[in-house]
Amino acid sequence: MFAGKKFAAFLFDMDGTLLNSTAAAERVWSNWAMGHGLDVAAFLPTMHGRRAIETVRRLALPGVDPQHEANEITRAEIADVEGINAIAGAAAFLSALPPDRWAIVTSSPLALALVRIAAAGIPRPATMVTAEDVVHGKPAPDCFLLAAERLGFDAHDCVVFEDATPGIQAGEAAGATVVVITATHQHKMDTPHASIFDYSGLTAVTDAQGRLGLERMQSAAAS
Repeated sequence: MFAGKKFAAFLFDMDGTLLNSTAAAERVWSNWAMGHGLDVAAFLPTMHGRRAIETVRRLALPGVDPQHEANEITRAEIADVEGINAIAGAAAFLSALPPDRWAIVTSSPLALALVRIAAAGIPRPATMVTAEDVVHGKPAPDCFLLAAERLGFDAHDCVVFEDATPGIQAGEAAGATVVVITATHQHKMDTPHASIFDYSGLTAVTDAQGRLGLERMQSAAAS
């Protein structure tokens, strides 16, 4: 993968990229949407990959305080971790990475991210960027730029692993190389970026300078 090219660091989205929290998130958001008289089926596809406050704000519901609603949604999500599990191969892939060369960059608040990381059984990184760390969430590039900065690298020298359109757009805007994880996709995504189903058969290769490359066994699922 990437013909032997090496990178400074890997930046991972969380939900849909390292772990599958779709069922839990959609249970909470469905209840919230019904309570506000929304068409649940039409609404749910629009809430993935963004911060809760931005999802609520975009609806412009009369008399609704987006921050209050986002806080309530987060509390409900923290309480519901049933069915959350790691994307295949993610835990082993992350465990093999140098700790100072990767970060999780998520639209979830820190408290929710930690609960989901624990529920999925994936490693907690030394570096995380969460909803509270940026003023502008995905698709703005701020979160990936901040993660790269905290690791001590330029985002142009990093790989962003993402599953959702807002995050992919954020990775593009940050100037990073983007890899799309498709394990939770219900429909094929039309993307110019490299894509893989999950982390099965994916290996990170570290050179003498600590730079990271990606190699994939021929049997690994890809699209």
